[in-house]
Amino acid sequence: MAIGGFISNRNFGSFIGSGKVFPTGRAISRHRGERAGIACARYAQGSIFYESLHCQMANGFTSGSSCSSFLQVAGHFDENFLKPLATCPQQRRGRCKCYLSADPSLGSWLRPNKGKCQHFNHVKAIRTRTYYKSEEYDITEPAGVDSMKAAEGSSEVVLVSSWWEQVPKRWVIVLLCFTAFLLCNMDRVNMSIAILPMSQEFKWNSATVGLIQSSFFWGYLLTQIVGGIWADKIGGKLVLGFGVVWWSMATILTPIAARIGLPFLLIMRAFMGIGEGVAMPAMNNILSKWIPVSERSRSLALVYSGMYLGSVTGLAVSPMLIHKFGWASVFYSFGSLGSIWFALWIKKAYSSPKEDPELSPQEKKLILGGNVAKEPVSVIPWKLILSKAPVWALIISHFCHNWGTFILLTWMPTYYNQVLKFNLTESGLLCVLPWLTMAVFANIGGWIADTLVSRGLSITTVRKIMQSIGFLGPAFFLTQLSHVRTPAMAVLCMACSQGSDAFSQSGLYSNHQDIGPRYAGVLLGLSNTAGVLAGVFGTAATGYILQRGSWDDVFKVAVALYIIGTLVWNLFSTGEKILD
Repeated sequence: MAIGGFISNRNFGSFIGSGKVFPTGRAISRHRGERAGIACARYAQGSIFYESLHCQMANGFTSGSSCSSFLQVAGHFDENFLKPLATCPQQRRGRCKCYLSADPSLGSWLRPNKGKCQHFNHVKAIRTRTYYKSEEYDITEPAGVDSMKAAEGSSEVVLVSSWWEQVPKRWVIVLLCFTAFLLCNMDRVNMSIAILPMSQEFKWNSATVGLIQSSFFWGYLLTQIVGGIWADKIGGKLVLGFGVVWWSMATILTPIAARIGLPFLLIMRAFMGIGEGVAMPAMNNILSKWIPVSERSRSLALVYSGMYLGSVTGLAVSPMLIHKFGWASVFYSFGSLGSIWFALWIKKAYSSPKEDPELSPQEKKLILGGNVAKEPVSVIPWKLILSKAPVWALIISHFCHNWGTFILLTWMPTYYNQVLKFNLTESGLLCVLPWLTMAVFANIGGWIADTLVSRGLSITTVRKIMQSIGFLGPAFFLTQLSHVRTPAMAVLCMACSQGSDAFSQSGLYSNHQDIGPRYAGVLLGLSNTAGVLAGVFGTAATGYILQRGSWDDVFKVAVALYIIGTLVWNLFSTGEKILD
């Protein structure tokens, strides 16, 4: 920042996009008898965080002196943007020129207070900090520290911004997607808790309960690829918004359908799956347009951690609601949250940066990286997509990954109860642990991956490293389960297995946007269809294996698929764009 009348003989260049300091075209000098002070509060612009702006111009002009006060940010603005604040006695005498500098792309960041000139008797220290990526520039100017006494007619110019305006717009999109996935899993797992009192009320047997639980996947499988096609053609905003509204309505209508009859409940659960099936492809499409490659891993890790935290929230809150208000309250309360999210989504979200009128030029340049944004696809080149080896590496690896993941998450309570001899309450509490572990390690993995990319490691190498951890980590810890002797060590192995599994968010789950950003929705729809099938077949196969074998046999199958996935991924995957 540069403040006229106080910072003399110092030029600060624009930090926008460069991260460096270089001379500006004009320095603002100190005039005789003039003093100024600022207090700082942080706001964000693109990748840069500036700290506040609170200008207080000193009083006590000597005869013949003039006030030439300017407010500038990081030397980025030129005189063409300077606007007069108001008039004061000094200005009418031709001596005072009080201006307020603001960049039109930032909107109304600076607001005059009562439109008066800023003249104060005493001065505070000037301390300005500018953050660019990981670097910090700190400039401090000493000044008087006496208490400030405002002269008659004095006022203030204050930088006014709300905390939500300080967040870069691309991360607003990420946070909204995170919240959507939080609601997604909250609405999905509530049935696993509510099914217990529902089965008692409606006299359902185990086969009926299993049918109800599986009916969700009927619709979920249908819209994986279709959702990706829609998102790539009409944009992720409309598709994800449709998905959240659809599954929220299905959640609210679930108690009504259950009371009408079992067929209606099965249809309603399938309808809910239709809504949730478009979520991942639509999210992948919208983030492929909003997030630069240097932030891709951490943004996806944060969004997917919303799913894990949604499961934790659903499993923790549902029993309390059921105990106090009955099982139907879970569906009514969780489903109604979707309307709040949808209102924010419609107001704040756009399918791509070029559609957002409020996006600053600096952030748009950072997102696009100098590339011209392309129009949504009109025709999906299926033959070209399916002819690429990296696409098949994604599909096969997703299948291998989800086989082990779905087995652990679906059968874990049974394993705790039958093998570790925990009671049902303890099993339920311990089921939350893997979700929490995955939420934490997914974000750690995302930051590690983006750091490696920013330090020059190729995207291909980073994706292979992260996914190898996501495969070999769970394989190692599952092999240790047959050797542990205490329940505590078994739980620790399970948690470590799922924690290392979460590194996959920076591996195969980020790769769709690497190899084909324009077709990211379709690519995720393809691979996630294979992943859902792995969950369906793996869950059923586990029950078959346990009838004739042991838990060691279950884990051996999962480990074998993890190793196959590791080989396929490292041989055929790439981080380079192969579809344009």
